[in-house]
Amino acid sequence: MRATRQPCNYAVGLDIGGTNIDVGVVDVDGGLVSRIQIPVDRGSSVQGELRRVYDAIDEAVIRAGVGWSMIGCIGVAAPGTLDLESGVILHPFNLPGWENLPLADLICQRFGKPAVLVNDANAAAFAEYRAGSGRDVESLVLFTLGTGVGSGIVLRGQLWEGAHGHAGECGHVIMQHEGGPQSPFGIHGSLELYVGARAVVRRCEERLRAGRSSALRAYLSKQMISAGAAISAEAIATAADEGDALAVELILETADYLAVGAVSVIHVLNPEMILLGGAMTFGRHSTNIGQQFMQRFREQVTRQTFAIPGERTIVEYAALGSDGGVIGAATWAVERLLQRTFAPAERAVNGSHFARHSSRNGAQDMPAQQLRMERPVEAAAAAAE
Repeated sequence: MRATRQPCNYAVGLDIGGTNIDVGVVDVDGGLVSRIQIPVDRGSSVQGELRRVYDAIDEAVIRAGVGWSMIGCIGVAAPGTLDLESGVILHPFNLPGWENLPLADLICQRFGKPAVLVNDANAAAFAEYRAGSGRDVESLVLFTLGTGVGSGIVLRGQLWEGAHGHAGECGHVIMQHEGGPQSPFGIHGSLELYVGARAVVRRCEERLRAGRSSALRAYLSKQMISAGAAISAEAIATAADEGDALAVELILETADYLAVGAVSVIHVLNPEMILLGGAMTFGRHSTNIGQQFMQRFREQVTRQTFAIPGERTIVEYAALGSDGGVIGAATWAVERLLQRTFAPAERAVNGSHFARHSSRNGAQDMPAQQLRMERPVEAAAAAAE
């Protein structure tokens, strides 16, 4: 467990997805004290969804049994294009109506606590650094494998968000400039077009139509098509674990493609660790195909990198799964508040991973130019009087 610099309390983490919203209270060590999941209600207005989010946050704190006086801050992990410094969701994925939503300020006003917005893949990476597979290293890159490919970068114990808040988009590294798979966003031939779930399904369908033998061929039957069944990454993983030759080929081929992208990242950043997480990790070490996938990925990374990083870079699966977004949002919010509150030397000696000045009415101790959440906190306090 990563050492904590001083005893501290708790933070709330909020992880907003296209299907579910997860909320939890996180302790000083990055451990979940409570966790709630609510489904996204697509028939609700934004205001209605926000009320449900607020209620879930209150319920998570009640279930944690710690009281609001023990909560230092709130972290919000979200997908899509974000203005991190202003705390605004600009263009969220799969959340119509949430465009240009100043979510951090809204949450701050509602609860009187400093709030910090973070990209969801970055949150997952920081969670692994604080409390997961990366807790014994100071630098790592996490690839999250799903419909697409997300990633987050931790360097010297800090998230690398970039000059404009868009660092870590390793899934959009160009693998093939001409003749590669086409992207609706204009980033053709990118890594996620070879590695994401849609890419695996696309290659599977192409080979089945070319005459390859496989148990997955049943999905092309008229009966299955009329029933609305379709080939999925999950179906391919199941077939691979049962020994289907085409399915195994597709998954190991995916490991090869992913290794090419990872090698590029290793040669640029030289992190101590590369982690693989997300829904498309094929059961990780618990399944035969998950073990094969990791072995193939490691072999290809080692083969294609310079000797020293090839030998020394740790390659492993992420440990926290779906809890990573909540844990990372909470712990990164704390880290950001520390950065804004203490000088580096003071923080190194006296800091903690939870803001000492972030009690419900205590955030006014932070300079206004350093903590934009100050004014809403004061307004909330005044309204409560």
